[in-house]
Amino acid sequence: MDRLTAMRSFVEVAHCASFTKAAERLGLSRLQVSRHVNEIEAWLEQRLLHRTTRKVSLTTAGEAALVRCEKILHETLELTLSSKRHTPCLSGTIRIAAPIGLTQNILLDAVELFIERHSAVSIQLFASDQFAQLVDERIDIALRYTDKPADNLIARRLMDIDSVICASSEYIKQYGEPKQLEELENHNCFLHLERTSWEFITDNTRRIIEVSGSIKANELGVLVRAAQHGKGIVLLPCDLANPLIAAGSLQPILTDYVVPSTCLWAVYLSRSYQLPIVRQFIDFLAEHWSDDIKLLTQLESG
Repeated sequence: MDRLTAMRSFVEVAHCASFTKAAERLGLSRLQVSRHVNEIEAWLEQRLLHRTTRKVSLTTAGEAALVRCEKILHETLELTLSSKRHTPCLSGTIRIAAPIGLTQNILLDAVELFIERHSAVSIQLFASDQFAQLVDERIDIALRYTDKPADNLIARRLMDIDSVICASSEYIKQYGEPKQLEELENHNCFLHLERTSWEFITDNTRRIIEVSGSIKANELGVLVRAAQHGKGIVLLPCDLANPLIAAGSLQPILTDYVVPSTCLWAVYLSRSYQLPIVRQFIDFLAEHWSDDIKLLTQLESG
């Protein structure tokens, strides 16, 4: 029995909590995966998984074995990649989940460039402002705005992205431009469904401003379109705001106040050791997006 193969099966079962799902991910039969796990248990002389008709979970020994198996598999991957670092032919399929605005504005360009360099690679993009379920949706890489990635994921910081308050010239002409944060309470502010406030930094102090408006949505594109129609004010990450500011459909306001930047991360499951192109693509993004995204200035947009 190839113990590395058996480890891969065990790790996949542990993450999927299912022999069937693990077999689908690995392209093996359920019986093969079960034999691999049995072999690992026999080798270690310990039961690693609790098995019932409804649930698969790790034993205490299994939790410890999972950490060590993942470490071994990652080190094996690093050894493989170091020997293939300059291999010209990279191939395979990567499934990537990312926010809609990020996908449209900067990710698609990066994907096209990567494919130009590696013509045998294909990429499937899943654009959504909802967090993808990496296991259930078979996502290899998810790009997420977050201050702290989930502990059960492997994460790599790609860049910081500034945010900015925006409104259309039509809205400002009709309702006036707020100059102080407190004035936002008297304006129609469009929010994500899960938010009730905006955060700013003034004099090195964080301030929370409660805001409200006539429209909430789970997708920023909806709020952008409403703001472009002159109906309200919106808070946007600069990867999404900058093209709109450059085109003149929105303009930044309250720029004397700093909105805390958001970190963009690439997150993936430890099972991604199976796909060297996943690591290669993340390395490419980190190099391609080496600069943080700042607010486009009035001079640049003109």
